[in-house]
Amino acid sequence: MKPDIPMALLLNIDTATSFASVGFSRDGIILSMKVNEAQKEHAAFLQPAIESLTRELSIGLEEVDGIALTIGPGSYTGLRVGLSSAKGIAYALDKPLIAIGTLEVMAYAAEKEWARLAIGDDEDRSPLFCPMIDARRNEVFTAIYAPGGVILREPGPMILSEYDFEPFIENNVVVFSGDGSIKWKLAYPHSAARFLLVQHSVVDLAVIAEKHFRIGDFGALAYLQPLYLKEFHKNS
Repeated sequence: MKPDIPMALLLNIDTATSFASVGFSRDGIILSMKVNEAQKEHAAFLQPAIESLTRELSIGLEEVDGIALTIGPGSYTGLRVGLSSAKGIAYALDKPLIAIGTLEVMAYAAEKEWARLAIGDDEDRSPLFCPMIDARRNEVFTAIYAPGGVILREPGPMILSEYDFEPFIENNVVVFSGDGSIKWKLAYPHSAARFLLVQHSVVDLAVIAEKHFRIGDFGALAYLQPLYLKEFHKNS
């Protein structure tokens, strides 16, 4: 008989984009969270938010089983803020660090919202999920996922072109989300393209992080760096 795995208590940190959130989760479910929508204030927001949550929940940081964070891509400053805080806590308390890609968290949030909203003829077409982070001009950080977080196109930078999506949209509905999809919506009126306004948060991060915790998929604390993905190129 397989032994029971105790429910993990995780501190979840997401400062990768303009919307930052932090929260404690148990067994993948957020107990409480704080959010900040002023990107330039993420550094000032994070530590006071963590301290406030520990008081609210009567949880000591030494009680957590691990620290989860979005590792990138995203804002250069935001990624450094999140990782430096997560590393500091993990090192001081000798706790594992769980690094999750920002786009994976965004895709999960979109998939969850799509399952709640999708009706009508879209039920006959398999959905794919394409989160996009705005990188100015006609550039985004993006990836493509099948349901369940299966990667069909690896996370990377892209100069937007309709030809890049032809292999995926021919037989599927492609659900675009994230702030980078706002400008793409105006330029890509494909009948099988769907655009979803959904904000990811540590609620979504916690679900994915719990799965990684249970299989012991931890980042190397000494060597972990933000996933910047700064170089842009056209795909052939």
